Amino acid sequence: MPVKLKEIWDWIRSLAFAATLALVLGIFVFQPFKVEGHSMDPTLHDQQRIYVSKLPHTFSYLPDYGDIVVIDSRVNRKRTFRDDLLGHPLIHLMLGNQKEDFMYVKRVIGKPGDVLEFKDHLVYRNGKPLDEPYIKETAQYDGLGKVVVPDNHIFVMGDNRNNSRDSRDIGFIPLDHVIGTKLEWPF
Repeated sequence: MPVKLKEIWDWIRSLAFAATLALVLGIFVFQPFKVEGHSMDPTLHDQQRIYVSKLPHTFSYLPDYGDIVVIDSRVNRKRTFRDDLLGHPLIHLMLGNQKEDFMYVKRVIGKPGDVLEFKDHLVYRNGKPLDEPYIKETAQYDGLGKVVVPDNHIFVMGDNRNNSRDSRDIGFIPLDHVIGTKLEWPF
């Protein structure tokens, strides 16, 4: 093989390896996301960039209470590997896709089996009021009553409770719809 062709081939192989590594890391390990809207104010702000660990999604871990998670809000459909692949920023760039407005950034409030009650402007989990210093303002919980989080689901809410589309609207989040957990810097 002539020297120029070998050099070109080496570059192509290196670029292919780098792209494959970026895809694998973004699908299974971590991925950047942009916060869209004000539902997580004051903790996160509109257009703020965050990184999420996708290991909970990859290995089906249950996130902890208070974790900030990225969810697929389309809870009435099954998620597939194709969704994970098409959700990768590199694939978006290559396909020229529009931004995804169904990915939400929220906080985990309830896990499977928890009884959540909304009264007196507070959230009660299993009979105890939650200490939530991160919420923006006194929340209005009209007519929610008690809910029980089903198996293999979580309940999420935004920190800006009066301006958040979350589990109160879209329902319980299946664990396979939890895309990742926000990474805290430094690790």
